Amino acid sequence: MHARHNAAFTALLAAALFGTTTPLAKTLLGSLSPFMVAGLFYLGSGVGLAIGILFQRLRRTAGERENESRIQLAEVPWLLGAIAAGGVAAPALLMFGLSTTPAATSSLLLNLEGVFTAVIAWLVFRENVDLQIFLGMVAIVAGGVALSWQPGVGGVSPGALLVVAACVSWAVDNNLTRKVSTNDAMVIACLKGLAAGSVNLGIALFAGAHLPGVGRMAAAMLTGFAGYGVSLVLFVVALRNLGTARTGAYFSVAPIFGVALSLILWPEMPSLPFLVAAALMALGV
Repeated sequence: MHARHNAAFTALLAAALFGTTTPLAKTLLGSLSPFMVAGLFYLGSGVGLAIGILFQRLRRTAGERENESRIQLAEVPWLLGAIAAGGVAAPALLMFGLSTTPAATSSLLLNLEGVFTAVIAWLVFRENVDLQIFLGMVAIVAGGVALSWQPGVGGVSPGALLVVAACVSWAVDNNLTRKVSTNDAMVIACLKGLAAGSVNLGIALFAGAHLPGVGRMAAAMLTGFAGYGVSLVLFVVALRNLGTARTGAYFSVAPIFGVALSLILWPEMPSLPFLVAAALMALGV
């Protein structure tokens, strides 16, 4: 029982780290371009995990290093697809969406990632989806519509659409990453961080952006390391002890941490559509 409680705490900590990344990204977007923030986040994740892997391997014996699993050639296309969708497209779309959408709203909309992940797994990879999962997805989608709908305009705000597009990209990433999930999770996350960070940073510099000061750069990279790097490692540790369903249930509360931090950073009374969406999404989760 004690081990299960520890695993549950690990899953909740992973959710907290990932969930709070969205409002923290919002604070950086005032002075940095979306591609710059995305690039520094992922680069921080990749560099931090690379250092962790280096120390990990230095402590291993020669025999343990020989038995390490390596990514197979047939798995490379899946990994490249995951990096392109979840490492390059998704964070850039999220940062552009965040630039015109409140952080609390964006945090709630990220619940749609789980819906799109399940839909792709169901339709493309033919995984089973039971009635309970389907009803949960319906409630989350209804909450997303309530959250992003503009009554006076009769449509969905462009910023919300960009956040939804980011969720679709991360859903593609999740399904493609499952194809290489038998490998070391730290190695996969490290490669994704280094590749995605370099691409996003290159795009930002090519577009005319300049690197921020050392303090702001360090803050962005540390946020990415914690929210995208350490969070994934903790998620995998919890997965081994709790199983997929329980870990996924704990991790699905990540947007709650994002909303809480957003309301602390930008205190305001939530609107009625926001409260309705929050209730629907909580029911769905």
